[in-house]
Amino acid sequence: MDRLDSRAQHLLKTLVERYIAEGQPVGSRSLSRHSGLELSAATVRNVMADLEELGFIASPHTSAGRVPTPRGYRFFVDSLMVVKPLADVEIHRLEGELAVDRPQQIVSAAAALLSQLTQFAGIIATPRRREASIRHLEFLRLSERRVLLIVVTPEGDVQNRILHTDRGYDPGQLAEATRFFNEHFAGQSLPTIRARLADDLRALRDDIAQLMKAAVDAGGEERPDSEALVVTGERNLLKADDLASNMQRLRQLFELFEQRTSLLHLLDASQRGEGVQIYIGEESGLVPLDECSVVTASYEVGGQVIGTLGVIGPTRMAYERVIPIVDVTARLLSNALSRELAEE
Repeated sequence: MDRLDSRAQHLLKTLVERYIAEGQPVGSRSLSRHSGLELSAATVRNVMADLEELGFIASPHTSAGRVPTPRGYRFFVDSLMVVKPLADVEIHRLEGELAVDRPQQIVSAAAALLSQLTQFAGIIATPRRREASIRHLEFLRLSERRVLLIVVTPEGDVQNRILHTDRGYDPGQLAEATRFFNEHFAGQSLPTIRARLADDLRALRDDIAQLMKAAVDAGGEERPDSEALVVTGERNLLKADDLASNMQRLRQLFELFEQRTSLLHLLDASQRGEGVQIYIGEESGLVPLDECSVVTASYEVGGQVIGTLGVIGPTRMAYERVIPIVDVTARLLSNALSRELAEE
């Protein structure tokens, strides 16, 4: 990236901060007044022309002022910005909001907090199964060849599956199969259960063997994207002037939230970096986010990363405040999930 002297850096920093705060293109007179530097208007105009030529700022057609480009925001975030730590009272409030009973509730609460604190969209990729397992299951008869499978995970989540069986089962057979599974396989990982079943299937009665296999296959199904990604506060983006004026881009953005797979790939990719990751404009690689910024951080349990959270908002966001909100929320979510799983 082209080097900027200290004067150009100071003026760029001032311009970005004024634009973020006011949302209006910044003119040379305003920039001279707020920069605190003893510079003539002509000198400021010359520096602004240089910054524009280098691609750090741009001049909207309707104004004589300048606005930051994604490249200008990137330089500001990497080299000029001073992050504002969260106050202790804000951190304590976050801790209180995350004091809920179940992992899924904690994740949902964290997404809602990110949205409330930033007034943007909060997003969280929920924990991927490191090695799926079953704490308890139950078979219930629905009809002649339909069985309800109730699976309880080690995290306490309850999942329901409907099994379409090749033969009919009476309640007594289903109760026997439930007892058999919970006595022999409860608490074990699905790969372990599959391996043991491969050896035991020949010795099991055919009716129980079929149910055991169906239960393990259903328990190992991948979660749909609607469960793997929590999104809250999308409607906040309708209030962002930078985005609300472009209805086509807004429609693309909401389609992205609804479809989810691309967002999940972005959050998964962000896990490879250390600390807070920031994607400005087209850096995300997703066209609907070309006028947005995504700020993410990973969260973990037992030293292992299990998911990613973040916010999506316009490129004109108060990065110095959003970054610590995302960072602290990720750390508090890690602590809350670690405590919850340790108490089980």
